[in-house]
Amino acid sequence: MDPWFMGAVGLAAAIREKRISSTELLDGYLARIDRHNPTLNAIIILDKDAARTSAKAADDALAAGTDVGPLHGVPMTVKESFDLAGHPSTFGRPDRRDHKAARDALTLERLKAAGAIVMGKTNVPLDLAEWQSFNEIYGVTVNPFDTSRTPGGSSGGAAAALAAGLTGLEIGSDIGGSIRVPAHCCGVYGHKPTYGIVPLRGHAFGPDDADPDIMVAGPLSRRAQDLRLSLDIIAGADPEAPGAWRLDLPDENRRHLRDFRVAVITNDATYPVDSDTSTALENVAKHMEDEGAMVLRDPELPMPSDALWLLYLTVLRGATSGRLSDKQSAEIAAKADGFDAADMNYDPVQFRSLSQRHQAWLHACDRREKLRSLWRAFFGDVDALLTPMMATSAFPHMRELKRQDQYLDVDGTLQPNADTYYWIGLASAAHLPSTLAPAGMNKDGLPIGMQIIGPEAHDRRCIRLAELLEESFRGFTVPAGYE
Repeated sequence: MDPWFMGAVGLAAAIREKRISSTELLDGYLARIDRHNPTLNAIIILDKDAARTSAKAADDALAAGTDVGPLHGVPMTVKESFDLAGHPSTFGRPDRRDHKAARDALTLERLKAAGAIVMGKTNVPLDLAEWQSFNEIYGVTVNPFDTSRTPGGSSGGAAAALAAGLTGLEIGSDIGGSIRVPAHCCGVYGHKPTYGIVPLRGHAFGPDDADPDIMVAGPLSRRAQDLRLSLDIIAGADPEAPGAWRLDLPDENRRHLRDFRVAVITNDATYPVDSDTSTALENVAKHMEDEGAMVLRDPELPMPSDALWLLYLTVLRGATSGRLSDKQSAEIAAKADGFDAADMNYDPVQFRSLSQRHQAWLHACDRREKLRSLWRAFFGDVDALLTPMMATSAFPHMRELKRQDQYLDVDGTLQPNADTYYWIGLASAAHLPSTLAPAGMNKDGLPIGMQIIGPEAHDRRCIRLAELLEESFRGFTVPAGYE
């Protein structure tokens, strides 16, 4: 395989074994960026001089016999919202166009300490609030499998750059599917960690902003094993935070699919997916059975699907309401009052959730705690839950439409794109880890991803299942024209 499409673990090994130098690898990526990025617009900030200086230093250190880290010399990019010293973190907001980060985000510090070379940043939507990736500052990012379609969001530039072979590794963030949806759309891997295990210092408007509820940071990659390595690098307490804690994630050393008990959801009556998606999940289930795994199809979940959708949106919009001005909050509250209290469509639910009283949010958090307890009981019977990520593969660009006006063609029936919050909320509503892995391709050759959801803190279990399925079933597929 060309080095541009190898995983970060493999690239680091090739550099250590001197089969390729860091400088050669960087120059190859830069040449591919020059060739492909004008079409994709995935990488929107690139510091070639600093990256070349770091690559030469990595090669010199290796030649001198210096001990090197697990990502030594591997060029990578990061989502635009993570601080990279000397460069803007705009979150796609025009009023932050002139922002310059004073220091690296903690995740970047840890990746650089492990030897990675951060060569640039990738595109996002405004306020990281879309499953598309476009903004007034940097423009539109497209999907390398089909440029008429979204790469996902909000880590859309990250997933597109990986799929096109423009970078060795990526780091994204996820509060509303922002790692998993782009990984699904672009056919790569992504991991949404258990809430709280990866510090978010350097991923905020200001250095002293509180970490949002639900928000996590995690890796995207072309190989499942890269998720495990990069999570181990970036997870753990912030040494600058008071009351520091120590992370001790359970190991996962099972070597065969037959050692696992899994539940598989192929569809949902309230939030349906298309036939290509349900077939892809069924094919995974059949493969796991053929490999000797115990597979439980379509089990009863801890909460009815419509109730989970509502709970997730309530806590999610409670978390995101902190970015609203007083004027915006008043306008949203007035809109909420204009709907019938029994109306449970997306618009009234999001407006009510954005303007809810603190007491209402606390009550929702109580319901979430009950859900966490129910999930613990659920995972007492199975090791993991496999589910769809979205109703369809990557959808056509809908940049002119607000979320409430976006619909997906699900086997000839238009379904609200906001239904996607159900699939996202299966993991996010209760802080569960979720690994997004390739599950198949649709009839048009577009990737279909699946979530591998596990109990809290069992991130390595989710990733291990992704590794075993990559070895025996399928993994990343290079999009046509980027070979």
